Amino acid sequence: MKAVTWQGRRDVRVEDVPDPGIEQPTDAVVRITSTGLCGSDLHLYEVLTPFMTPGDILGHEPMGVVEETGSEVTNLSPGDRVVVPFQISCGHCFMCSAGLMTQCETTQVTGEGMGAALFGYTRLYGAVPGAQAEYLRVPQAQFGPIKVPEGPADDRFVYLSDVLPTAWQAVAYAAVPPGGTLAVLGLGPIGDMCCRIARAQGVERVFGVDLVPERLARASQRGTEAYDLRVYDDEKELVRAIQDETGGRGPDAVIDAVGTEAHGSAAAKLAQTATGLLPRRLGGPLAERFAVDRLGALHLAIDLVRRGGTISLSGVYGGMADPMPMLTLFDKQIQLRMGQANVRRWTDSILPLLTDGDPLGVDDFATHRLPLADAERAYAIFQQKQDGAVKILMEPAR
Repeated sequence: MKAVTWQGRRDVRVEDVPDPGIEQPTDAVVRITSTGLCGSDLHLYEVLTPFMTPGDILGHEPMGVVEETGSEVTNLSPGDRVVVPFQISCGHCFMCSAGLMTQCETTQVTGEGMGAALFGYTRLYGAVPGAQAEYLRVPQAQFGPIKVPEGPADDRFVYLSDVLPTAWQAVAYAAVPPGGTLAVLGLGPIGDMCCRIARAQGVERVFGVDLVPERLARASQRGTEAYDLRVYDDEKELVRAIQDETGGRGPDAVIDAVGTEAHGSAAAKLAQTATGLLPRRLGGPLAERFAVDRLGALHLAIDLVRRGGTISLSGVYGGMADPMPMLTLFDKQIQLRMGQANVRRWTDSILPLLTDGDPLGVDDFATHRLPLADAERAYAIFQQKQDGAVKILMEPAR
């Protein structure tokens, strides 16, 4: 089959790889019909290269049709249309029963000290072959895949794999009080969807911050009050502008939907780049012990949120030696919540919004639909924010 493989920093290629098959009785094989390109994939493209191996299959946002099931998968049949969550979880362990599927005790990558295995995402999360491919082996298929109705185009449901539950959890963790305000830093796919979900849930004032014109325009069209970071002399001026709209206090909650590749953190960017250029046998151990993040977005969130407010982190961070302004966090009595989205915890709440009209605008959420064969171009324009690329879906050739 054809699959998108990682070959090095900023080097992805579509190659022929062996077809997957049933390996365990809880497996299924899914023929992929649509697969998304995520901002987290860009971390593998450049920042997290020390944890990758040439030939790794990328991708974790798939949907498709069940081709085959193992003997213990009794809830699925060949021909079922499914969305596959990005994390692999069993549904019955202590953590899954507590709604913490990203900590699944059945698939935890204990050798690396990490949580549940993820599709297409570094050896730290199990190096499980990913979903930017024609076929996908799905472990723990007795729980993970979400059956969806026939009829609507894939765009209606594919975001259940990651974008929708990640944004839903970010808004839930933000815990905006009735009549309260929310700021969202970063208006890529997750940040944009956070704004849409917050508005749909009744948050009247949502402030969105970015520096890409197309992203700001998309958000403002759906009622978000957009702030262009480029027009301010410094971030303190931006903070004051939003504080002026919130009684001088700042918003009740801030969602950081940017993560480790924040704009402006020059020294940390240099450190990330240098580590990524080292041979993997040297770069990996260094990154595990001394990696740093570009913390610009998180520092902005800390400055911006009101005293006693909440910061919800959905952007991915991976540093081990980050300087944190602990005095400010403590003094402002900030509540901080974070983590990979526990997909199956939220999907039952989200599905009615996909089957009763389209209040979140998922039908036209993708800016680009490209053949899987164009993956190299897809990664490049998404990483460089070219051609108005905000969300890219890829389709294997048939």
